[in-house]
Amino acid sequence: MDVSPPTPPPRRAGSGYVVVPGSGRGPGVLVLHSWWGLTQFFRNICDRLADEGFVALAPDLHGDDRTADRPDEAEALLASTDPDRTAKLVAASIVTLRGMPATPDGPIGVIGFSMGASWALWAASRFPDDVAAVVAYYGTQDVDFAAAQAAFQGHFAEHDEFVSDDQLVEMEAHLRLLDKDVDFHRYPGTGHWFVEEDQAAAYVQSAADLAWERTVAFLHQHLDPLLSGAAPHEDHQAGPDVLVVEPPAEPGSEPPAPSV
Repeated sequence: MDVSPPTPPPRRAGSGYVVVPGSGRGPGVLVLHSWWGLTQFFRNICDRLADEGFVALAPDLHGDDRTADRPDEAEALLASTDPDRTAKLVAASIVTLRGMPATPDGPIGVIGFSMGASWALWAASRFPDDVAAVVAYYGTQDVDFAAAQAAFQGHFAEHDEFVSDDQLVEMEAHLRLLDKDVDFHRYPGTGHWFVEEDQAAAYVQSAADLAWERTVAFLHQHLDPLLSGAAPHEDHQAGPDVLVVEPPAEPGSEPPAPSV
């Protein structure tokens, strides 16, 4: 009698927070947090996306529910995180989100904040068939975007100690030279983290509200056409769901340098 070896269990790439809208189905949006970690603010972003009809997933990029309250703590937390592990988790999260019964059989959107924006932009270049739309909040990336098929929206501060004018101009010029769909905005009187309401010294409500309105419209524009054919999902999901995913065999192209 032939006895097949047991199938090894899936490898756990990490954990995250996932929300399915009340309709039970919707386009997938990956939410990538900044260096503070997967705080309540970023979970709330997922909730708000679900209210708008999207299936939102925010992986814990630092791992082990580690978060920071002060910049020095966040800097140390970022320094302790392995970029190769994070690259695998971002890739695995894309696969997980695309494979959910509630999402359509098609590419997803990615929203990133600061450090997470850098990862979102990297993902668009590394996985062009999987990412249809990217929203970058005050973060840049210097990878080659030639292969990317996504549309790009950006929300940037007027005064930003972490994103220089040269970095922003260079990235936007690169995208436009490649004839990508680019929709970038700068917000007068703002600094880094201006949309994060838990960062009281930086938060500017009027700019945050406008950026969110633009974000939702942009995601609907580029993701809603993919919704036809999505399988229905019976239950509303919300809460800290552990992701059990198989990371890619190889991390792929060079991951972005750690940033805020």
